[in-house]
Amino acid sequence: MAWNDPQWGKKGNEGPPDLDELWRRFNQRLNALFARKGGGTPGGGMTGPAKAGGIGLAAALIFLVWIASGFYIVDAGERGVVLRFGKYVESTEPGPRWHLPFPIESVQVVNLQQVRTVEVGYRANVKTKVAKESLMLTDDENIIDIQFAVQYILKSPQDYLFSNRSPDEAVLQVAESAIREVVGKSKMDFVLYEGRSEIAARAAKLMQEILDRYKTGVSISKVSMQNAQPPEQVQAAFDDAVKAGQDRERLKNEGQAYANDVIPKARGMASRLLQEADGYKQRVIVSAEGDASRYKQVLAEYVKAPGVTRDRLYLDTMQQVLTSTSKVLVDQKGGNNLLYLPLDKLMQMSGQPGTPEAAPVTLPAQEAAPASVPESTARSREAFRSRDREARQ
Repeated sequence: MAWNDPQWGKKGNEGPPDLDELWRRFNQRLNALFARKGGGTPGGGMTGPAKAGGIGLAAALIFLVWIASGFYIVDAGERGVVLRFGKYVESTEPGPRWHLPFPIESVQVVNLQQVRTVEVGYRANVKTKVAKESLMLTDDENIIDIQFAVQYILKSPQDYLFSNRSPDEAVLQVAESAIREVVGKSKMDFVLYEGRSEIAARAAKLMQEILDRYKTGVSISKVSMQNAQPPEQVQAAFDDAVKAGQDRERLKNEGQAYANDVIPKARGMASRLLQEADGYKQRVIVSAEGDASRYKQVLAEYVKAPGVTRDRLYLDTMQQVLTSTSKVLVDQKGGNNLLYLPLDKLMQMSGQPGTPEAAPVTLPAQEAAPASVPESTARSREAFRSRDREARQ
């Protein structure tokens, strides 16, 4: 062989060995070997049968190498696509496989689990914008700058390899077309703020429908909105609008918090007032019923003894009226007798409301009358006083 040549690698042999020379030497040695086995002369040429045998062995070796070139291995998550004279034959599963060697058959191994990514509106970084892809028109005729990424995998190796000339470029164009359609049917505020996830979901669904219609063999796995903002020329105005919206939401939240604080208190107060009113109603009803019952009882007693009942009612009424006063009544009709009245004690007692001692002192006529008054005079005085009371009633 060439690598066993004693002249290989010596100084003075600058370039690589001549392949024709190496092949000629290999044939000479091979012919010499078969000549010795076939009985030929060592220094002479090979006979016909020996030469044919050497050619056959070489052809066998070449055939074995050619057959061995048809073996290949398909890893997990991959598929082997076998082509026969350029036409699709079959798809092979993971594992060691064999196909008819080139030029009869060829194989292309496709990774189905690899996540591929296309970027729309930017390249590698959102700061590296591609204006012709990122600028889009919304439904309310506003321009918006959008950058997003599309991740996809392969689901059909045959369609991916043979149905489209450039499937990855087709994914990029379909993604741009789909997002433009979705954004064109949406309002600007919806795209910028609360509708990003919905925009991405709708765009992914539309992309998959288009790619399936084109038979690209691609399955969309995720659409990620990297950035969505107004154009740089009007960014300041939109920032002011955003701040105004934030202030509006803050004031709404403060108002709602105030309402949440005041409304329960008002409801509690209203409930308390209702309960107090209900209690007052019940108390008045019970008091009125009690007064009515007492009046009926007094009426029954009045029918039996009108005079006694009138006197008793008068005394009870005067006691109730004079309870809250600090007056002292003295009957002077009986004479000008000197009476001892402890005014300081009476005033002190009158300053303590709610106690029995605070009741005003009313001197009865018997005590105010002098001791030397005759009995007949006293009786006439009592009769006169009774008539006076009856007249007042």
